[in-house]
Amino acid sequence: MSRTERARRPGTRRRHDVLGLLVAAVIGFPVYWMVLTAFRPATEILQLPPEFWPSHPTLANFTRALHTGTFWANVRSSAVIGLGTVLVSLLVGALAAFALARFRFTGRKAFTVVILTVQMIPLAALVIPVYLLLNEAGLTDSIAGVILVYLVFTLPFTVWMLHGFIAAIPVELEEAAMVDGCGRLGAFARVVLPLLAPGLVATSVFAMVQAWNEYVLVYVLLSTPEKQTLSIWLVSFQTSFGTDYGGLMAGATLTALPVVVFFLTVHRKIAAGLATGAVKG
Repeated sequence: MSRTERARRPGTRRRHDVLGLLVAAVIGFPVYWMVLTAFRPATEILQLPPEFWPSHPTLANFTRALHTGTFWANVRSSAVIGLGTVLVSLLVGALAAFALARFRFTGRKAFTVVILTVQMIPLAALVIPVYLLLNEAGLTDSIAGVILVYLVFTLPFTVWMLHGFIAAIPVELEEAAMVDGCGRLGAFARVVLPLLAPGLVATSVFAMVQAWNEYVLVYVLLSTPEKQTLSIWLVSFQTSFGTDYGGLMAGATLTALPVVVFFLTVHRKIAAGLATGAVKG
């Protein structure tokens, strides 16, 4: 490396750091404003000019949100739907991805094309057919029905992602386990599955976020207020008398908190998983 390049390198790093901070500020500002509004009293929320820090912080908005009639029931529904979608999609997706990565069978390429095609179908085009299908099966206004529908949208991505992770694991490790007496399923459980952990974590975050934040399908499929999720519960702060912005922002903060905590808990494994999955496709 020449002296000129060495002299330019620190300046280039500083420019990159500044650019990264600007991008982070633009992305993070809506979240900051949401949390800020959640701690503001009603008299300060719509004041002009706006202040970037509340003069009199209050927890009244959170208290009002926590004491709404269906909040805890909606938390339970969101947790059951989110965790159910994640667990089933990972179980089925890992086995399907293993078969796709390790076996050669007729229609393998067509199956891969179908996986990608499903991802391109707009959700709005499927709402009415999905509702009619679940209605015929007696699964409308059912949490199990919602989980099944969510699997339709999360499984293709799960299979596609895990396929890359499994393909990056040397097949010789499985063959060595099979020589030592393991069957195909035993080699998968004892060799592939532990090495697949970062990929499972990275994929589970996508499935969890999609299931946790989904609005349209839950609004159409669930009619009982106690069975609805937190994304529907947030609409209760919009009434014919106006919008309770303080309660809405407090509710949005509470709704986002579990996903943020989950992400912060597993973010190291996510980075490791994405790096592993990018090695081989």
